[in-house]
Amino acid sequence: MSRLSLPQRMIEILKSQPNKKFIARDLTLELIQKFPNIYAEKRNNPRFNNDQDFIQQVIAELGNDRFAMLKYCEYVHWQDQPRPRLFWYDSSKMNENLSTTQTIDETEKLAELTSTCLTSNTYSEHSLYPLLVEFLKSELNLYCLRIDEKRSKNSRGQNGNQWLHPDIVAMQPLDKHWNDLVKSCVKHSSGQNVRLWSFEVKKELNSSNIRSSFFQAVSNSSWANEGYLVATSISTSEVEDELRMLSALHGIGVILLTPDNPTESEILLPARRRTEVDWQSINRIVNENADFKNFIELVSIYYQTGRIRTQDWNH
Repeated sequence: MSRLSLPQRMIEILKSQPNKKFIARDLTLELIQKFPNIYAEKRNNPRFNNDQDFIQQVIAELGNDRFAMLKYCEYVHWQDQPRPRLFWYDSSKMNENLSTTQTIDETEKLAELTSTCLTSNTYSEHSLYPLLVEFLKSELNLYCLRIDEKRSKNSRGQNGNQWLHPDIVAMQPLDKHWNDLVKSCVKHSSGQNVRLWSFEVKKELNSSNIRSSFFQAVSNSSWANEGYLVATSISTSEVEDELRMLSALHGIGVILLTPDNPTESEILLPARRRTEVDWQSINRIVNENADFKNFIELVSIYYQTGRIRTQDWNH
């Protein structure tokens, strides 16, 4: 068992429950339960601060290895669009001579096209902000604030502010459930008891906007512990490949937002976490934008008192 690769382990789970469609999170939990020794060892890696970080990493690995399953079995299927991504073993196809790979490619292209049209016609970028906040609050326990570029100074010229700050910022209180003795030790040793996040939101990522969108996220998130680019869809597999390359180089993560059901959204590529925030960059943005200044004031209050007033944050 322990020598099975991840694609082989995925196939074993799917084959044991033919025709059942798994979302990535459910498939991950099945894998952890069926192969406890493998995942217990992986969970002990010190880079995972909690179970949520660990589960999101395994979910990302499922996405990366989904094509490799076809090398071992032609009856496995997945559906990338519309989200959430689904995996299943199709027993009805066992006697058909159609190419599974070709069928999947055609299905994906049609689904991507349909999803793109629906997203473009139904949602504006601004309408996605509260949906992202819902996902971040329910799944990652983040406290979020919208940063309105209209509240920035106009000293940077036309469109200058879009490279200064992101659309959504968030605070993650790491010590919320810590013992008071531990909190005191962290406070007096200059340890980290919060983590700051940054999110740049786009409706769709395609070949025309992928690089400008990604480097906008790089620029806007340079101050934070974790920075993410968020979109409702990725137009092609080539665009996704470029995203993976850029993410590996620059550390910005990618979230695929499911507008119709935000809790089913997916961290496609986890961000590379920085141990420290860039306070010099934060000071610069504080002096430029009133919303961001309010965010840092709320972070400061938490540093000093350990208290969070939920009414101060977006819901």
